Amino acid sequence: MRFNHVIWDYDGTIFDTYPVMAAAFSTILGEYGFIEPTDTVVSHMKVSMRHTIEYYKACYGLDDVFLERFDTLIGQTAAIPFDGVLELCRDINKCGGTNYLFTHRGESAVRYFEKYGLITDFEELITSKQGFQNKPSPDAILYLMDKHGFLSGDAIMIGDRDIDILAAQNAGIHNCYFTDRGGSSAIAEFNIDNFSELYNILGINT
Repeated sequence: MRFNHVIWDYDGTIFDTYPVMAAAFSTILGEYGFIEPTDTVVSHMKVSMRHTIEYYKACYGLDDVFLERFDTLIGQTAAIPFDGVLELCRDINKCGGTNYLFTHRGESAVRYFEKYGLITDFEELITSKQGFQNKPSPDAILYLMDKHGFLSGDAIMIGDRDIDILAAQNAGIHNCYFTDRGGSSAIAEFNIDNFSELYNILGINT
């Protein structure tokens, strides 16, 4: 493999969660009497959840009850992995590579990993529980490099937002931007729109 250590984002990268999260957000906005198209909410979530919450707090004066309702609702929604990503993670392992997760999401990410049998395919899962600074801070990536003893040139971060790419750049590792909705990242080293393209980038022969 070209890169033996693969660090994955969660939302919008492994799991197609933005549509269900945005639908939940729009639904609760509607309960408050505010109408916001789901696609618009997705565009804000693609920046970050923190940006989304701050933006709509400023627009509509949302309170903590709204956020608690949102957290509850997304915990009840279903999300599915993107096509080909589960097989790719397992092929990485078969070729001697190692997968890691770095997400801002909490323990719900772990539950989905358990549901789809991904736990054994990942060496370590970093969620909000560990308390690392949010991306684009490289702290969590640097922690993984130190703990697992790999060099920057041997690692790549895969994510669907510029903050994923910036976190990788700040840690000095390679990076790949994924989107299934068209477009690309001008700052990314690699851009893909399906996971079959990653086989060549990672140097995996199956």
